[in-house]
Parts: sequence; structure tokens; C-alpha cells
Amino acid sequence: MSEATSLLTTAEAWLAQDPDDETRAELAGLVERARVSDDVAVAELHDRFDTRLQFGTAGLRGRIEAGSNRMNRVLVSQAAAGLAAYLIEQAPEGVTPSVVIGYDGRKNSAVFASDTAELMAGAGVRAILLPRLLPTPVLAFAVRFFDASAGVMVTASHNPPADNGYKVYLGGEHDGSQIVSPADAAIAAHIGRIAETALVQDLPRNDGFEIAGEDVVDAYVAETAAVAPAPAGGQLRVVYTAMHGVGWETTRRVLETAGYPAPELVTEQIDPDPTFRTVSFPNPEEPGALDLSFATARAVGADLIIANDPDADRLAIAIPDDAAPSGFRRLTGNEVGLLLGWRAAQAARAALDGDAAPEGTLACSIVSSPALRIVAEAHGLEFRETLTGFKWISRTPGMVFGFEEALGYLVNPGTVRDKDGISAAVAFLGLATASAQAGESVAGLLDRFADTFGSFGSDQISIRYAELSRIGEVMSGLRALPPTELAGARVTRIDDLADGFEALPPSDVLRVWLDDGTRVMIRPSGTEPKLKVYVDVQSADGDAAERAATVTARLAALRTDLTALVS
Repeated sequence: MSEATSLLTTAEAWLAQDPDDETRAELAGLVERARVSDDVAVAELHDRFDTRLQFGTAGLRGRIEAGSNRMNRVLVSQAAAGLAAYLIEQAPEGVTPSVVIGYDGRKNSAVFASDTAELMAGAGVRAILLPRLLPTPVLAFAVRFFDASAGVMVTASHNPPADNGYKVYLGGEHDGSQIVSPADAAIAAHIGRIAETALVQDLPRNDGFEIAGEDVVDAYVAETAAVAPAPAGGQLRVVYTAMHGVGWETTRRVLETAGYPAPELVTEQIDPDPTFRTVSFPNPEEPGALDLSFATARAVGADLIIANDPDADRLAIAIPDDAAPSGFRRLTGNEVGLLLGWRAAQAARAALDGDAAPEGTLACSIVSSPALRIVAEAHGLEFRETLTGFKWISRTPGMVFGFEEALGYLVNPGTVRDKDGISAAVAFLGLATASAQAGESVAGLLDRFADTFGSFGSDQISIRYAELSRIGEVMSGLRALPPTELAGARVTRIDDLADGFEALPPSDVLRVWLDDGTRVMIRPSGTEPKLKVYVDVQSADGDAAERAATVTARLAALRTDLTALVS
């Protein structure tokens, strides 16, 4: 059989089991064009079928189209059946495993969730579908609420509108955390077996799955509101955006229950909209994503902007800044994380009786600010670095707070074992409100942090490549010919985490140390075709203004050199 014939046979076999009218129609069109040797169609079929979207610790994430290398009902059905087989295999004898399933407002999220529920029930797994589209943190909470064996959240978080994804959590001893190795490989093996041996239409289905009641949402709201009840006295004027996602309904209830006044809304972005029509990229980190929030904040004279990403597991904060063109400045993930970490450390100390030593651990990913270690040490707490991602951070023993610089924060590990943009929002709002009542702004809090722990600055460089293979080439090149100097500072050490390092498991990460104390981290993105470079600098010389100027200048110089290095 020729390569062209084999490709067409594979595509036609996929077409025959696709239950989705839209993806079936677009694949049929591609097949027809490929039959008459349309080079573009042939290349597109190769891209869709030469490989398979791999199930890993991040689950599945990709563009919604037909094919084994895309997100669609065939792939999701195979994933659901494979996960069901894994859960049954892992369950103690005589115990029926269970799964709770959530979904956001993206295209096909509800369909993928319903397919998963039917296939889980058909396989003999107790399946519980959340009552409507809800934030990712509610699903993470629900795994523990129902004492479920696993959880599935259908979301692509802040990816482009054409994408969707499939995140998996494990219950029991995993306490509702996202999957890590070796569970990911075991689930992937079951998915591969299903894909090779069964047609989607032959997989057993049962529409008798359960629909969760409102009590699970009520419990999440109550627990989250308790993170930071509103301080008595004057309140801040706040602007809130859901970034066209699912965060507002739940956030509104949490703020109301906690006693905060209703925020001003970015009305154009408050309702779920799978097209994300007002932003080019629905990620509050991206340039322009908060422009409407800034405009609303200027109009109402806001003290604070709170932004969730579309599935509300991330939080962005912006504050007034006369030096910024918009009049507001978005804080970096490190700035928010360090303030929330400082809050958690102070709370741990305040909870002590007498001279008892504080207990607990502050945790962050290896690419987040090293200043959290100093905060932990100053308060007598443990500190732990983990690999990137809350699947690792959430598993830190004794954790009282964890964060990653990509706008992810875990402020209530007793409730949710994943990043949670809603609980982090109420925690930050409580902190900012109490500070304002004491006469100190968030900017003032940041200045006091620098006076207490030193001046730190961070930057991130993201290089997107047209070809995924380019990322591996760049990483290999850096390992073969590492830099000896960056922005005038000598490289003193490079830690290659490919084979693991100290307590860290293997990861495709390079950590570069410079003789001025600068740390540079280089790694491929886990969800996008990008290489990410993280830069952390510090300065202890001079007064606050001089230290800040030194940090700013160093970051600018390093950005120039590092962009050239990895481009």
C-alpha cells in the first residue's frame, strides 16, 4: 500500500467513526481534495494523522478539528474509555470507582463532558456531571467533595478560541491533585489500546449518569468566602473581568458571601463567549488583554482590577500607576505571589500559641521568584521548590501556600489542591482592603516588601516557533554550546534538569546562574509551541530607588541578550 493510499485509508477510517457532523464534514472535504492530489490537503492530513495528540500530565490540549492529532469527539471518547479502564484497574476489589466531570464555556466543552459521562457510566464507573458550566477550581474542589476516584475538567484555560482540552485529577491519596507520572503513562497506554482495538460507536454508553446538585457549588462558595471575610470599614472600588469565561457567577457569590461590595464589571467580557471576541488571546498576561479593564477602571476611579482567565484558575491584579500609559499597571505573577506568600507566612505566625515554632511550607515552581524562600526563612517556615505546574506544587507536604509566576496561586490547600483564581482573588482583595484601611496602598505594600526582604525583579521571554521541532533544536544547541556570559555577567553554573537535579524529577529545563546573583530558567512550554525564558534579578545596593533602577536596567539588558540567544 502506498503512503498516499495508507493516509487516505486512515482518514476514512476515522471519518467512519466520527459522531460529530461538523468535524466529519470538514474531514470529508479534506479527503476529497487529497484524492485528487491537492498538495495542501495531503499535507493537512499528514499533520492530523501522522501523530497522535499525546495524553500526559497536562492531559490533552489542542485545536478542535478532525484527526488523531486534534481535539474532537473521537479522541475524547477514546480518552474517556481509556481513563475508565485505568480507574477500574486501580480500584480495590469490589469497589466501584467514581469520576466527577466539569466543563467550561468553550466550544464543544459541554459535548466532550457529556460524552465522557456516558462512556464512564457505560464502562461501569460512577459518573457525576457538574450541573452546568463552572470554573476549573470548582471541579478540583468537587473531586474531594464527592471523594471521587478522579476528576475530568474539559477546558483549554487561556488558549486560543479554536482549542479545547481535557485535564485529569486523581482522588484518594492524591487528594484531588492533577495527575503526574506514572499515572499519565498508564492512562495513555489504556487510551492507545482503546484507539487500536475499538471503534467509538462500539464503546458502551449509558446516559444514566448522575447530575450533581447545587450543594457542591454552595460548599465551594462557603469555603472560598471564608478565606478572607471582608474587613469591617471602608471598602475598595474594584473592577472585575471574567475574560469571556465562566468565573463571574461563582466569583459574585463568593464576594457577596464574604461581605465585599459588588465590583464594577467589564460588561463586554463578563459572560461566557467561546469566540473571546474582544481579545486576540484570552490570557490576562497577554498585551492588550486588560485594555477594557483599564478603560473601565479609569471611568470609575477604581482602586484595584481583578481579572480571571476563562476557566478562572488564574488571577491577574492591576493597580493604579500614574506612570503607566493606561493609568494602571498589571502586577507580575511574582509580585502577587510574593504578597500572598507574605500574607500566608504572617498568618502562620499569628496562629501560634506562645513560643511554639510555626509549621508549614511555602512552595513555588522553580521558575518563580526565589524571594519566596527568603519570606519562608524569615518566618521560620519550610520552603520547597517544585517543577513547573500545580500538579507538582499541590503535592508539597505541609503546604500553607503555593504559587507559580504564570498567575497561579493556591491559598487554601485544605479546600482545593490546584491553582484557584477565585480564592486567590478574595485573599488578595482582603489583603488590599485591610492595607488601605491602614493607610497603605498595594504599591506601598510592594515597597515595604522590598524594604523588608530586598529588591527583586522578574521577566519572562516567550518565543513562539512555527515548527515544534525548533524547540528541541534550540535546547540541544544550548546544551552543546552553553553561554559563558549574559549581559556582562559571567555564567558561574548551569544546572541541567534533564536527568533530575537534587530532589527534582527529570525535566527539560536549564537553570543558569550568573555571578551577580541572577537566575535564568529556560524550558519548553507544556501547552503551547513556545520556548519560555524566566529571568530573576535582585539588588541590595543603594536606597529603594537605586535598587529598583538597577533591577530594571539588568532586566532590560538580559532580555536583549537572551532573546538573541534563543531566537
